[in-house]
Amino acid sequence: MCPKTHPQFVVRSASKFAAKRAFFAGLGLALLAAAGPAAKADWPGFRGPWGDGHVSAPGDTKPVGLPLRWSETENVRWKTPIPYRGWSTPAVLGGQVWLTTATEDGHDFFVLCVDAETGKVLFNEKLFHCDNPESLGTAASGSVQNSYATPSPVIEPGRVYVTFGSYGTACLDTAAAKVLWQRQDLPCAHYRGPSSSPVLFDNLLILTLDGADLQYTVALDKSDGHTVWKADRSSWWNPHPAPGQNLREGDNHKGHSTPLLVATGGKTLLLSADANADTAYDARTGQEIWKFRNTLYSPAPAPLFDRDQGVAFFITGLRGELVAVKAGGQGDVTATHVLWTQQAHVSSYSSPILVDGLIYMAAAQSFISCVDAANGQAVWTERIGGDYQASPVYGDGRLYFFNQEGVATVLKPGRACQVLASNTLAGGFMASPAVAGKSFFLRTKTHLYRIAEKAGGSLE
Repeated sequence: MCPKTHPQFVVRSASKFAAKRAFFAGLGLALLAAAGPAAKADWPGFRGPWGDGHVSAPGDTKPVGLPLRWSETENVRWKTPIPYRGWSTPAVLGGQVWLTTATEDGHDFFVLCVDAETGKVLFNEKLFHCDNPESLGTAASGSVQNSYATPSPVIEPGRVYVTFGSYGTACLDTAAAKVLWQRQDLPCAHYRGPSSSPVLFDNLLILTLDGADLQYTVALDKSDGHTVWKADRSSWWNPHPAPGQNLREGDNHKGHSTPLLVATGGKTLLLSADANADTAYDARTGQEIWKFRNTLYSPAPAPLFDRDQGVAFFITGLRGELVAVKAGGQGDVTATHVLWTQQAHVSSYSSPILVDGLIYMAAAQSFISCVDAANGQAVWTERIGGDYQASPVYGDGRLYFFNQEGVATVLKPGRACQVLASNTLAGGFMASPAVAGKSFFLRTKTHLYRIAEKAGGSLE
């Protein structure tokens, strides 16, 4: 594993002026993610500007103008081939679309920037190389599920941050794709490849590294990349393996989930789905505030948070449970703050989405289900078809789900399943979608598309 054999901490510091600019820009982005103020047209990272898959700000019901239907010959503004392999969600800001990719053998790691208006590739920069990457492993079917470029970029005015887990993390200037700083000394045996995407909070870039050997969250200073705080998991495994067995029991220790920033109780918490536990950290300091225990592993879906009710929702692991936890506790809240659990047709990879008191999930095996967020009761379950890893989005009063076969199913939210449209693109979806203005930016296994109605499609 390259970072272990060649550790290094390379810092190319920005000027003091640029550091201050980045600080205040990051502060604004953190407030967007944690509190959800005014509407924003761009998609700064995985799960969008609010961290929950919603296109518009809470309470904003003004139509955006997203397309309902598309195909290879309908409502495609442009289609750009993306080299190599990567499942990262595009990050969209200021007319640029940033995404990562890597060679299928895991030796070389790249960041790309595409012009949002034309689809032209503006930058294609190789950031890291690894002589001996870890294997991505295989699923029970024998197929490789992950890529070496699954973590999504996160962007703010003037800067974009990309990570490939232990293979390297970098900050680039968006005007020239110049590397401002990079880190390759954050160890983690990913076992099945890196997955968790970074998040921004105030002056911090927060990374999740849950591997077979080490499990921790680390916050880096955005201006120069130095470590501000590091929080090791306090999770435990039953039975806990003896020293040396960690790698053989890798799935039991891993996590793939991206954390969620939420403002509650006078603090900004970082909600993290981990193996055997789900944890709330103080985002500013890394202090563990509360957690609840479970017996599952390899969680991938991102958490949800109902700001009105003060309730967090976690999917605990692969083929696991959807669990509702009342925020506001201290320490181990397993026996005191868990409100309900739901086990039927829970998604293994795709993140859930909350709309008007209902939680929607896409399971890996064809099913989409709806659960009442108040009590965990199943409202409906339908076999829509396909396998799901990409996470859904909600916009213009519609739910959009994207499966591995390339089919996007559009549903009307509610207590009955109503399909509004079914749209197909070649290649299939592993990456989650991005939205900017009236356009979808959809990454298939081979291409990046901009999808918009022909009469419009503005990014404004």
